Amino acid sequence: MAMKVLFLNCTLKKSPRVSNTRALIDKAAAIFNELGVESEVIRVVDHNVAFGVSSDEGGEDEWPSILTKIKACDIIVIATPIWFGVLSSVAKMVIERLDGTYMEGDPETGQYPLYGKAAGVIVTGNEDGAHDVCSTLLFNLTHLGCTVPPNADCYWVGDAGPGPSYIEAGGDRHLYTNRTARYMAHNLVYFAELLRKNPIPTNLKKLDEEAKKVSD
Repeated sequence: MAMKVLFLNCTLKKSPRVSNTRALIDKAAAIFNELGVESEVIRVVDHNVAFGVSSDEGGEDEWPSILTKIKACDIIVIATPIWFGVLSSVAKMVIERLDGTYMEGDPETGQYPLYGKAAGVIVTGNEDGAHDVCSTLLFNLTHLGCTVPPNADCYWVGDAGPGPSYIEAGGDRHLYTNRTARYMAHNLVYFAELLRKNPIPTNLKKLDEEAKKVSD
């Protein structure tokens, strides 16, 4: 079965508005395609995703359908623009909703649903903040169970202060961004293949029991 990468585009712009973040996603997706990996992009704001920290907030919440695709993929990449130097509110909401997966551990091992998945981050912006955004999201993803390989981020930022964004500035020709996009894709695919062949054996339930004994 072919491997699959799922991109969560956390732009604030609903379709069909042009998304600079989507443009960089497309660059990365083309590289994944070269490696034989299928890709899908979800623009989160095009869906009715409720605020909350559970996997299903009820009513017309569309997060459950997105979460089903997250659980089915091999690689997850959160892509976000920078606003006021930090990740977008949509990216923050995605992490908050993924918090609900802590309660969905495997019956035998207790592992969270995102165990066995490789994770990366894409960031766009016309000012500084990429390192902070990447470190925050990658740290969050490891806590949720994902495996983060080396060089698992790709970003483009312009000069400090207002200015042209990725598309207008010709970011598709930026050497550093193109190089790191390839690093990210190749490392994510390698680790996803490793995880598929060698699932993480850690039994969280057993470790919880051991921790309780020490704490009592």
